[in-house]
Amino acid sequence: MPIAIDIAIPPEAAANSDYLRRAAAQALHLAEGDVGVVQLVRRSVDARHGKALLQLRLNVYRRGEQPPAAPARFDYRNVAGKPPVIIVGAGPAGLFAALKLLEKGLKPVILERGKCVKERKRDIARLARERIVDPNSNLCFGEGGAGAYSDGKLYTRSGKRGSVAHILQQLVQHGANPDILVEAHPHVGSDMLPGIVANIRQTICSCGGEYHFGVRVVGVTVKNGVATGVVDERGARYEGIAVALATGHSACDVYEMLGRQQLAIESKPFALGVRVEHPQYLINEIQYHGKGYSPLLPAAAYSLVAQVEGRGVFSFCMCPGGMIVPSATAPGELVVNGMSGSRRSSPYANAGVVAQVNLADYARYEEYGALAGLRFRQEVEWAMFAAGGAAQAAPAQRLTDFVSGRVSASLGKTSYTPGVTSAPLHALLPGFVSRSLRRAFVEFGKKMRGYLTGEAMLLAVESRTSSPVRIPRNPQTLQHIGVANLYPCGEGAGYAGGITSSAIDGVCCAERIVRQAEENLSC
Repeated sequence: MPIAIDIAIPPEAAANSDYLRRAAAQALHLAEGDVGVVQLVRRSVDARHGKALLQLRLNVYRRGEQPPAAPARFDYRNVAGKPPVIIVGAGPAGLFAALKLLEKGLKPVILERGKCVKERKRDIARLARERIVDPNSNLCFGEGGAGAYSDGKLYTRSGKRGSVAHILQQLVQHGANPDILVEAHPHVGSDMLPGIVANIRQTICSCGGEYHFGVRVVGVTVKNGVATGVVDERGARYEGIAVALATGHSACDVYEMLGRQQLAIESKPFALGVRVEHPQYLINEIQYHGKGYSPLLPAAAYSLVAQVEGRGVFSFCMCPGGMIVPSATAPGELVVNGMSGSRRSSPYANAGVVAQVNLADYARYEEYGALAGLRFRQEVEWAMFAAGGAAQAAPAQRLTDFVSGRVSASLGKTSYTPGVTSAPLHALLPGFVSRSLRRAFVEFGKKMRGYLTGEAMLLAVESRTSSPVRIPRNPQTLQHIGVANLYPCGEGAGYAGGITSSAIDGVCCAERIVRQAEENLSC
């Protein structure tokens, strides 16, 4: 049996197996010759006490002992001819629901409104270059969902709902770097995710599952209170033993569709704010305590939170060595988000910094019912589009000018390809959001000396942190509260907030679908 130990080492020693063996022997008071295999279990950076060190968790085996074999590959069954399950959306929730169905012997039929992940690249490039938004193929819509072109951060606090390791292992099986299995804050990178997504599709199709691109669902077929399938905009019908709605946080038309069919939806809080972008070297100096940080350390990240008059303000989706990208899903709106490659080698560091938007903040939109938050969000995005010149240029402001309430006379460099234009974000953002952010940035400057600087740029608007609408479901069965065999899942349903938590929720829904199918067969 291995002995688990935690050690802290300088970054330059991390790749030295002899150093690790000596350190393990010393920690366990053993002779170096008595130490056999030293297996890395977890790796993180600890910069809390001056010089940054790598914090390692190791499994140490005595001489002659061998670690167990690598985790077995997942057993995906051939499901051709098996009962079909309709999955609307090919983002993390939909894809991992499909993989779980393959394990359990049911046939996933994936309907995706956008294009395959390779073809999406052209439309995303066109958006950045020509500033033209394709409403069906963009940073949010298409194979892989919003997660396919993102930083690919894979840490989550959703472990109680399912196995994070299960998700990570499947990503590795489909091409992700095995390092994600040991990193405390793993990420894949926007350069690697498209290939992984394509490999998952290959697995699904080779096992008898189905993929249909360019299919925009406009209705759920319900008979006697039971979902039996969906219909697309061309009138084609897709039938199955269950329907999983895994449409992502930006599928506004899905919420409107459910409203037209009088299927329950409800408003929920979300968060809204800006993308803040610093030079990466500055974040490195702050987090690693000076200019002498080791080049062997990863690009530094941060996580910040403040309470302003009872309203939470927090950093979100921090992308070290990343870039800011246009994430609108319809003409006439402006949305920004962050992504980074696997090497995180960009000279910029960006993060969403957002303030809570509560149900009471929707009061003037009550005529829109459950879509009140959606309408609130849309109006902010439309206003930012206009402020940027109606051409996907982002309204921007230096951080210190934003806090001081003055328009920036000049703007610094930014990674945002469509360009920026100086604008008074302090006045353009909803008043309560602006006030909360301005005070929070002052607090953040105290927590991270050097963070509050004129070198940092704010771009607006960061509004797709989560959906402002929830599709309510039974917490035990995970079925919609009014329709049997309809399973809302992932971010779009209001039950997740990122790649990993969405994937976990998709797996949970798939397991419930399988259980319900087994119960129906036993009756």
